[in-house]
Amino acid sequence: MLRYELSHWEWESFFSHLDVVVVGSGIVGLSAAIHLKEQAPTLSILVLDRGPLPIGASTRNAGFACFGSLSELLDDARHSSREDILALVALRYQGLQRLRQRYGDQALGYEALGGYEVFRTSEAATYQACRAAMDQWNADLQELTQLQPTAGPHGLKYGTATFVAADERIPQTGMQGVAHLLLNRAEGQLHTGKLMHTLLARAQALGIRCLGGITIKNMQENGAQVVLETAAGWEFAAARVLVTTNGFAPHLLPTLPVQPARNQVLITTPLPGLTLRGCFHYDKGYVYFRNVGDRVLIGGARNLDLAGETTDELVSHPAIRKHLEHLLRTVVLPNQDVTIERAWSGIMGVGKHKKPIIETVGQRTVAAVRLGGMGVAIGTQVGEQAAELVLQL
Repeated sequence: MLRYELSHWEWESFFSHLDVVVVGSGIVGLSAAIHLKEQAPTLSILVLDRGPLPIGASTRNAGFACFGSLSELLDDARHSSREDILALVALRYQGLQRLRQRYGDQALGYEALGGYEVFRTSEAATYQACRAAMDQWNADLQELTQLQPTAGPHGLKYGTATFVAADERIPQTGMQGVAHLLLNRAEGQLHTGKLMHTLLARAQALGIRCLGGITIKNMQENGAQVVLETAAGWEFAAARVLVTTNGFAPHLLPTLPVQPARNQVLITTPLPGLTLRGCFHYDKGYVYFRNVGDRVLIGGARNLDLAGETTDELVSHPAIRKHLEHLLRTVVLPNQDVTIERAWSGIMGVGKHKKPIIETVGQRTVAAVRLGGMGVAIGTQVGEQAAELVLQL
């Protein structure tokens, strides 16, 4: 790590007289900074990240505007009350609506293509359990999603249900070996890069300073300020600090119940004539894939090595990538000439509980972490709630 001292100009122009420092420039961090500046325009706010972009999940996710598949809800019901699950689903769904209303679908690249859960023949028992529970979940979610009846394929009419059986759509996807599809009509997809570009542009327009390439090594509250030590060897201070580093939070706040969870992601070159449209969840949500225009993105499968993927090291897991590529070639895009154009990994923040951590962790410090892989859905609201806590300090 390059070590250096700040010049007089750097100190005065960028790191002095700071009211709030936000550590982490992802969805949560930028949303919090924007809300703070809108509520208190005179605040001097600095948003930092250790990379040139938020190197975690915000610029490296799959762009799923989702809030929970049926099998996920059933799995959650094994260790959480229905009331708690519905509250979490409401947070996710309302967060998506908040994001879309605030910035507009065009700026986000949002498309209401639906979210599908994929069941192969070997998963008949899981599918039947989902179908048996579907009507009750639809009843519970009706007031939240408020969906209107629409025409489905072949003239079929969908009522107000959030989840519907969609086996008739299997042929048009081009997938092979798929026995059933369940459609979540209220889900969609967006362009992750456009989302982050929109948030960054809004923050900068408000006069919020956003700097990359600065790693915070340590923080220490010292009376009326928080002293932040950088990996470059110099320190600076702010009146208040908000930590939004999600899966990287243990580096600064080791006592919080959050740990990193890495996901591998692949994307193909353009595929002329691609008929696959929408977001797809498979293997209890551990595997996900979608179209990105005429490309296909596939990622996840960390359940093949949960221990190995409990890391914040942004490197490849060859066995998992091989598994994802196999699913891509045999199930998602069978009998097609597929070329992988790019591969990467991203880091989520998870824990035993799926509810995000939004709390004060000192007299002048707030944490907003553990998004549980739902940062697109809840990041805006989590950031705004954390900002309100900062204002109370």
